[in-house]
Amino acid sequence: MKRTRLILAAVIVAGALVYLILGGLRGAIVYYATPSEVLAQGQSAVGRATRLGGQVVPGSRRRDPITLELRFVLTDGKATVPVVYRGAPPELFTEGQGAIVEGTLRADGVFAARSIIVKHSEEYAPPKTP
Repeated sequence: MKRTRLILAAVIVAGALVYLILGGLRGAIVYYATPSEVLAQGQSAVGRATRLGGQVVPGSRRRDPITLELRFVLTDGKATVPVVYRGAPPELFTEGQGAIVEGTLRADGVFAARSIIVKHSEEYAPPKTP
């Protein structure tokens, strides 16, 4: 009887640990669709909450200082999707860099982003001293 309780307690503790670990991993992983995947969905992608990821096309970044509207284009190397975002972008947001935007694809083919997540390099380089 005592041994059964001990085994049952060990199973419950192990199950709780697995649940916590998997829950933590799920919160840390950011899933996103590429521009090719979103465009392949056609009209079914319009209006649906989506995370879109790709590289910011160099030369595509345009900022309106009056409306605070930021426009840029994301690409996966095969397809491109124009993005519009209202607000201040993250400090590390630059052209040629990876980014994930959360929002919806509009009927006109422009992705209306609510937020921008910057994907940065895994390589650390110390700041250059003058």
